[in-house]
Amino acid sequence: MIKQILQGMVVGIANIIPGVSGGTMMVAMGLYDKLIHAITHLKSEFKESLKLLLPIFAGAGIAIVALSRLFEFLLETYPIPTNFAFCGLIAGSLPFIFKKVKGHKVTVGKIIPFLIFFGVVIVMALLGETGGNSADVSFGLVNVIKLFGVGVIAAATMVVPGVSGSMMLMLLGYYDTILKTINDFVDALVKFDMGGLTTGVGVLAPFGIGVVIGIFLIAKLIEFIFSKAEIHAYYGIIGLILASPIAILMKTNWSGASVLMVGCGVVTFALGWFVASKLGGE
Repeated sequence: MIKQILQGMVVGIANIIPGVSGGTMMVAMGLYDKLIHAITHLKSEFKESLKLLLPIFAGAGIAIVALSRLFEFLLETYPIPTNFAFCGLIAGSLPFIFKKVKGHKVTVGKIIPFLIFFGVVIVMALLGETGGNSADVSFGLVNVIKLFGVGVIAAATMVVPGVSGSMMLMLLGYYDTILKTINDFVDALVKFDMGGLTTGVGVLAPFGIGVVIGIFLIAKLIEFIFSKAEIHAYYGIIGLILASPIAILMKTNWSGASVLMVGCGVVTFALGWFVASKLGGE
């Protein structure tokens, strides 16, 4: 169980860093097929599935809570180098995905999902919340529905190899806000601040419910899609990955740009590429 909790922590760390794919980390650790099977067969193999899912989810939760404050600080203080690092992590994961389509002829049918998902990411970046601003999460029916939907989308991308759920949160404009809410909720819990706890629950509950439902829905869909059109699915994933650095840079707060900051960004991009290349292999 300790090993599974540690593996869950790796998945949690991957899911909190935009550009690092939790799905890729699952594949790298030999967990992906087991997790998808446990999720899709939870009802028929309840005890066996829980033995795997509970420690993995617990480890992921621990990592997310522990690291949220660090990434909130980095994005607020050093947005340019931090976002360049995220872009490097995304770019570094590409060779892993390209291996999946190696040896398969490029056809129009494969290019179509690539173009569709490339376009989806760019459109999300254009329509999402403005970089540097917090998404509106004040309590209300519309925002509850939006948070639920964002949770479903984030969960759907969390379990796809090569695609980052936190990257999708960033593109939708909710990444900074969710991080801050997690940190504020932990602070309120420590101080037993009921007002802060209520506010946090109002944001995290609909988002968390969306994540849980999204994971179970997408697991079934992934199992079906990959059994019927695996190569086409990977072309769609490549489209998502290639568009993501463009979208992240579009949403970066460039107000503090300077030669030094951009130079640091180049260095962090290279470091991100290196880390992803080491973590992404099977």
